[in-house]
Amino acid sequence: MAQTFTDMPLELLREYRPELPEPEGLDAFWSETLAEARAAARPATLLPVPTPVRALSIRDLTFTGFAGDEIRGWVVRPHGDEALPAVVEFIGYGGGRGLPGDKIAWAAAGYVHVIMDTRGQGSGWSIGDTPDPHGSTAAYPGVMTRGIHDPREYYYRRLYTDAARLIDVVRELPGVDATRIAVTGGSQGGALAIAAAALCPDTVAAVLPDVPFLCDIPNAIVRTPSAPFTEVTRWLSIHRDDTAAALHTLSHIDGAVLARRITAPAFFSVALMDDIVLPSGVFAAFHALSSEDAAIEVYPYNGHEGGGTRHWARQVAWLDARFSVS
Repeated sequence: MAQTFTDMPLELLREYRPELPEPEGLDAFWSETLAEARAAARPATLLPVPTPVRALSIRDLTFTGFAGDEIRGWVVRPHGDEALPAVVEFIGYGGGRGLPGDKIAWAAAGYVHVIMDTRGQGSGWSIGDTPDPHGSTAAYPGVMTRGIHDPREYYYRRLYTDAARLIDVVRELPGVDATRIAVTGGSQGGALAIAAAALCPDTVAAVLPDVPFLCDIPNAIVRTPSAPFTEVTRWLSIHRDDTAAALHTLSHIDGAVLARRITAPAFFSVALMDDIVLPSGVFAAFHALSSEDAAIEVYPYNGHEGGGTRHWARQVAWLDARFSVS
């Protein structure tokens, strides 16, 4: 943790609204991408999994994401077949879906909890089971610069598509109330939650991103002192003639651009001592929302860990109120 404020004062953050131009044809880019993935889709599978967690049901999910690639996940829920609201969670940078039973809090609160594995990651701090079978041009270690020359080849085009496809799948899962689907996640997971809500506006009924990554990217890559944004700056320091192409690619996945398409209720969190995701990026995405019901929880003395379990308890109360859960 930085141990000091890493960005502008809070009163300025509350007014921060950068002018981020949208790339031409952004909506068509994503519509065509999702149409291709949906055309390649195959039925999802849910299989029982051995686990010492007896009080909840845990199943191994396989579904198809970008280009029909198989993506793994967990579905954790209270026992029974009652149609319950769902919380879809996406994972932070370097992590995977983990082991069965690693994440049970949302199910313990009475929700169907769906956890998406992260293609090509899952070896940094939690285990994953999903490869990324697509190659890349020259890239800096990590995933931030894989395919960065071209929006169609970029890694996050694939990952955002996986997230949107999972929303399609969750809507059809047995025992899920398709009118009450929320998305959440921390850091990279928060970016994916924003992307899923923007790309599936008719299905996602609430979005809860924590310290979301990949927002206000032009500012973040020149001001953030810590990885993963520094992967991009390091790449640009070698590929000196490719700045315009890289920034064009990144504009297609910037959460502060995609958030303009979100109308669902939203509950963000931000930490003012965060040196991995600068607070200005979080506020940029928050201020870009088209939601009439939006709130942001500020943790002045925390770093990238944000509000921890305290914030999760606030998320539950916030979502319970919007989904009429008692």
